[in-house]
Amino acid sequence: MGPFMIALLVFGLIILFSSFFTVKQQTAVVVERFGKFLSIRNSGLQLKVPIIDRIAGRVNFRIQQLDVIIETQTKDNVFVKMKISVQFKVIPEHAYEAFYKLEYPHDQITAYVFDVVRAEVPKLILDDVFARKDDIAIAVKRELNEAMMAYGYDIINTLVTDIDPDIQVKNAMNRINAAEREKTAAMFESEAQRIRIVAKAKAEAESKKLQGQGIADQRREIARGLVESVEVLNEVGINSQEASALIVITQHYDTLQAIGADTNSNLILLPNSPQAASDMLNNMVTSFSASNIIGEQMKKQPKRVKKVDNTSTDFNPSDTSNPTETV
Repeated sequence: MGPFMIALLVFGLIILFSSFFTVKQQTAVVVERFGKFLSIRNSGLQLKVPIIDRIAGRVNFRIQQLDVIIETQTKDNVFVKMKISVQFKVIPEHAYEAFYKLEYPHDQITAYVFDVVRAEVPKLILDDVFARKDDIAIAVKRELNEAMMAYGYDIINTLVTDIDPDIQVKNAMNRINAAEREKTAAMFESEAQRIRIVAKAKAEAESKKLQGQGIADQRREIARGLVESVEVLNEVGINSQEASALIVITQHYDTLQAIGADTNSNLILLPNSPQAASDMLNNMVTSFSASNIIGEQMKKQPKRVKKVDNTSTDFNPSDTSNPTETV
C-alpha cells in the first residue's frame, strides 16, 4: 500500500469520526449547515455531515445564578450597596431564541436589575429597604420575566442577599440600636428596683404588724398571768396590795437576773434594792389614787352655761325659771 492510500485512509477515518459527536445531559447543541441554522440536538450520540455541518454552539439547560451588585440612593439620601442574586435557566423549547436572539444574557439581566432597583429603592427610606427587601426582589423578578421570556429565559427566583449602607450610616444605626437596648434595659432595671422596694415595704409592714400582734398577745398573757397570780395569793391570805408588791419585786429580780446572764450587756438598772421595788409600787398606787380623786372632783364641779346676755352663772337643774342657752 502506497503513501497515497495511507493518507487517503487516514483522511477517511478522520471524516468518519468527525461525523459523530455526543451531547451531555441538560445540554443542547445547535447545528448549522453552511452557516444556516439546521437543528437542535439533545443529549446522546448524534450524527452530522462532515465538512458541511458544524456545531455552532451549546445551550445549557441547568439553573444558573448571576450576582448583581448595585449602588443606589434611598429616599432619605442614604447610599446603599445591594446584592441581587438572580436564578434563571433556558427554556428547552426556546433554545433557538436563547442562542440566536440574545448574545450576552448576563449583561442583559444585569441591565434590567439595575433599572428596577434604581426605580424602586429611591421610593423607600433606609429602614423600609430592609423591611421590604422581599418586595424589591418580587419587582425585579416580575420585570425580568416580562423581558427575558421573549429570549427563551425563565427567571426562577430573585433574592436580595445583602444590603450594605455607607459605613457612617451603619455606625449611626448601631449606636441607635445600642441606645434603644440600653433604654430598654434601664426600664427593666427600674421596674425590678420598684418591685424590690414594694416587696420590701410590704414585708416590713407585715413584720411590724406581726410584731405588734406579738407584743399585744404577750401583754395580754402577762396581764392574765398577773391576775391569776393575785388570785392565787389571795387564796392563801395575802391581800391584793401585798400580792402586787410581791409580784413587782419578783419581776424586778427576774429582770436583774436576765441582765446578769447576758455577758455582753452594758445595761445597769438603778436602783436595784428590794426597797426600790416597794417604793416603785407605792408610787404607782399613789399615782392611781391621785388620778381617781382628780377624776371624781371634776365630775362634781357644776357645769358652766352661757346666758343670752353673755354673762356666766351656775346652772341649777332644778331651777327652770331662768331661760339659758347651753354651750
